Amino acid sequence: MTSQRNLPRIVIAATASGVGKTTVTVGLIAALRARGLRVSAFKCGPDYLDPTYHARALARPSQNLDSWMMGREAIVSTLAHAARDADIAVIEGMMGLFDGTTPTSDEGSTAEIAKWLDAPAILVLDASGIARTVCAVAAGFARFDPALRMAGLICNRVGGQGHLDLLRQARPEVPILGGFPDQPELAFPERHLGLLSATDTAVPDELFFAWTQLAVDWLDLDAILAIARSAPSLAVPASAERREHSEPRCRIAIAYDEAFHFYYEDNLRRLEELGAELIRFSPCHDSALPVADGLYFGGGYPEAHASALAENVEMLSAIRAFAERGGPIYAECGGLMYLCEAIRTLDGQQWPMAALVPGVAVMQPRLQALGYVEVETRAETILGPAGIRFRGHQFRYSTLEDSGSSVRASRGYRVTPRWGRGEFDEGFTSRSVLATYVHAHWASNPEAARGLVAACEHFRMSQ
Repeated sequence: MTSQRNLPRIVIAATASGVGKTTVTVGLIAALRARGLRVSAFKCGPDYLDPTYHARALARPSQNLDSWMMGREAIVSTLAHAARDADIAVIEGMMGLFDGTTPTSDEGSTAEIAKWLDAPAILVLDASGIARTVCAVAAGFARFDPALRMAGLICNRVGGQGHLDLLRQARPEVPILGGFPDQPELAFPERHLGLLSATDTAVPDELFFAWTQLAVDWLDLDAILAIARSAPSLAVPASAERREHSEPRCRIAIAYDEAFHFYYEDNLRRLEELGAELIRFSPCHDSALPVADGLYFGGGYPEAHASALAENVEMLSAIRAFAERGGPIYAECGGLMYLCEAIRTLDGQQWPMAALVPGVAVMQPRLQALGYVEVETRAETILGPAGIRFRGHQFRYSTLEDSGSSVRASRGYRVTPRWGRGEFDEGFTSRSVLATYVHAHWASNPEAARGLVAACEHFRMSQ
């Protein structure tokens, strides 16, 4: 069953990566919020970092929308649920508008999501050094896919107001809704995985204030709002109406600090809706675990905080003791590195870690894995019985190196990459521990989230 819902919405797309759609999106949502509007923000694709900038500007979480990992119904349901109290939903695209999982279709692209959501798109382009050529760019994007509505342009990195006026005089076939002057001194800081997370104190508030004021001064907010409000009513599946358990079935402690903060909000919400009470803790700073029936370590930057993690021996001992008691522990990517015997950083230093997974996580100067994967469990794990299939992705700079120690774990996953290398075994499991490089999205199979909550509930009942 579906219901019709009036939900103003726009997609902020781009001609390519690196043209400034994140800064445009951040400035736009902050400027709309400054008008007193309730804004809900979203990010297309598996990106963990851009949503932290949305959240910083909005003071509320941003949601990922990934068509390959989630599917159409989950995309619509997530948008409708997260924006249920919003005046406007602002959806930031990924890469170029039509770039996705294949070069021959819009599968996995921003365009696919825009069409699924029947949302008008506003295209961000790097306008430095161009004039009438803006008309060719606009015509190509507007006509390439007639099923997608291209509603306007935002011209980034213009030379000034005169340059923006010149672009308007060229009269492209979709209207120019404003632009931003080139401001390299206001660029958000980066590190090896891309943007520095906005949760980091190295990203100052002044940058957000500056982009908000630029959006107020340079964007036609009234026209952008009119475009968003012109979106037709959205057919929302019944799954968007989610209900949480009144009584918690278990408590899951979520590692959340400067070392671990890569989580999909949709995954966390699914755990809560299944009856899990989520409690945050810091492996860097806390000396003891909170009272919990399960531990969840997401991705992040453990290599950048290896010293603090290694020196917090009380926390490492508490995690080992929790595992010895049979407590369920689930870890992804950076979490896997933390559960290894050690992390070796690029300077050659080796930092002891939890030693629940065999091997040393060794940082490499170049990217080691990137892309979507499909997982099938080959044995029973804390996610449930063998044969569970779900989708996720990898993005990592580390590799696992055999240490020759007595720590043992079997491999409970069969991983099939969407492209590139062939199938391989992964998913390190030992007793009640499951650690993997795969960032899973449980919209692809909610049974995995149910399995984790059930494992935590079982442990709680056994104590």
